[in-house]
Amino acid sequence: MSATVRINQSAWQALKLIAFQTGEPMQAVLDKAIEAYRRQYFLQKANNAYEALRENTEAWQEEIKEREAWDDTLGDGLKEI
Repeated sequence: MSATVRINQSAWQALKLIAFQTGEPMQAVLDKAIEAYRRQYFLQKANNAYEALRENTEAWQEEIKEREAWDDTLGDGLKEI
């Protein structure tokens, strides 16, 4: 599937330059840029959620207790590989 998306001239020039420098098609460079942005956006949202959680003292204490409970699983008797 393909679609047409309009980008400004400076973005197109940057895309063209990166494609030239890497030897990759512009589409591949654009795909990688979008994936990198998607991952960055995901991590920023996760960081924001943890920041909000930490601001709620009661909820943060529940999180800490849950982490401590999971830490107990490290001593479940399984041998290390």
